[in-house]
Amino acid sequence: MTEILMPRLSDTMEEGVISSWQKQPGDEVAVGDVIVDIETDKAVMEYEAYEAGVLEKILVAEGETAAIGAPIAVIAPAGGARPEPAPAAEARPAAEPEQAPAAEASPEPEAAPEAAPEAAPEAAPVATAAPRAAGHPAASRPPSSPLARRLARDHGIDLAALTGSGPGGRIVRADIEAAVRAAGPATPAPAATARAAVNGASAPSAPAVQARADDPDVEAVPLNRFRKVAARRLTESKREAPHFYLNREVDAGALLAFRATLNEALAPAKVSVNDLVVKAVATALREHPAVNVSYTEENLLFHKRVHVGVAVAVEDGLVVPVVRDADRMSVSQIGRETRELAAKARDGKLSAREMSGGTFSVSNLGMFGVDSFSAVINPPEAAILAVGAVRDEPVVRDGQVVPGKRMTVTLSVDHRATDGATAAKFLARLAELLQNPLLIVA
Repeated sequence: MTEILMPRLSDTMEEGVISSWQKQPGDEVAVGDVIVDIETDKAVMEYEAYEAGVLEKILVAEGETAAIGAPIAVIAPAGGARPEPAPAAEARPAAEPEQAPAAEASPEPEAAPEAAPEAAPEAAPVATAAPRAAGHPAASRPPSSPLARRLARDHGIDLAALTGSGPGGRIVRADIEAAVRAAGPATPAPAATARAAVNGASAPSAPAVQARADDPDVEAVPLNRFRKVAARRLTESKREAPHFYLNREVDAGALLAFRATLNEALAPAKVSVNDLVVKAVATALREHPAVNVSYTEENLLFHKRVHVGVAVAVEDGLVVPVVRDADRMSVSQIGRETRELAAKARDGKLSAREMSGGTFSVSNLGMFGVDSFSAVINPPEAAILAVGAVRDEPVVRDGQVVPGKRMTVTLSVDHRATDGATAAKFLARLAELLQNPLLIVA
C-alpha cells in the first residue's frame, strides 16, 4: 500500500482543496495518470501518479481541505483485490509536512488554445445539466479543463452528459455555462454561480452568498483560499517590508513607434507595450544587479538570473506567472511566453514552476485607463514596477509646445534590500531604455 500525500504545489501553499478526483476506488492507475485536481492558493493543478497500481481508497472527498503532507488516498499494488468504487468522505489526520513530495504538478499533455476558455456562448453546445452521480467512474469522463471541472462541480453538472467544444472534444468553461443555461430555473442564478465559483464553494450544497442579518441590502461573500492567502501575504509585505516609491514620467512616443514597426515586421505576431516594458526591465536588471535581489534576516541574496513576474488578472483574482531568463529573450519571445502564461492562468493550468522563482515583478493597469499607481511588493522580491496608461499630453520640445505621448512608471522598493540612490539609478536606466527602445534589442 502506498499513501498519496497532499503535495506542496507552490511556495506559499499551506493546504489544498480536493477539486476533483479523476480516478475512483477500483480504477487502475498508470505512472503519469492524472489522479486528482488540487486547488491551491494560486490555481487548480493536476496531480500525476508516480507509481502504478489500483486506487484503493479516497481519504479526502471533493471539496474538502487537507494540510501539506496529509494522506489523501491509498494506492494498492496492481493485481490485488479491487475495492468497491465508493468514495470515502472521512479525512485522515495530517502527517508531518516533511513527508510531502516536493515534485510539482505537470500540465496536461494536451494544451488548450487561448481562445478556448473564452469561447462565445453561441458556439457552445446546449446540453441538459444533470446531478453528478455518486461514485461515477472518472474513466468515463471526457477531457475537460480544470476550470470547467470546478464549475461543473459547483453546479452539480455531470461532465459525461456534455459534448465539449474545445479541441479534441475538450469541455471548457463555455460548455458548462451553456449547460447551466439549459438547465433552467433549478440552476443557481449566474451572479450567485460566479460568486460561488470564486469562493470555491459547492453551490448545490451550501450558498456562497448570504444576506447580512443586520442589513438585508448587503451580501456577505465568504473569502476563498486564494484571496485569504493573497490578503495575508500582501499584509505581511506592507507590514514587514518598508516600502518606498519612485515615480518617473517617460516619453512614450518612440516606444509606440518602435512597437508599430516591430508588429509590421513580425505580422501576424504582435508585440504589446507591456512586452517591451518587460524586456526593458530585464535589461535594466541585468545592468543593475543590486535591484535583482531578495532580503532575508541573515543574507542579501543576489540573483544571477533575471526572472520577471507579470501580473495577470483572472476570474479568481490575480496571479503572477514568471517569464524566466527574460533578459536573454527577444521581445517577440517574451510576447509569446507572456500570452501562453496568461492563457494558462485563465484556464487554471499554471504549474508551480511557472508561478515561482520571480526576482522582480511588473504590474500594468494602463489598459484600464489608470494613469499611475503604487504596487505592493511581491515577496520575496525586492521591487515591483507599476505601469500606467500612455496618454496624450502637450510637451515642450526644442522650446516649442507640441503633442506628446507620456507614460508614468512607479517603482516600489523594499528599503531593507536596496537604497534610494541605487533604485533611482535603475529607474533612470529603465526610462532611458523605454525612451530609446532600439537599446532594448541592441
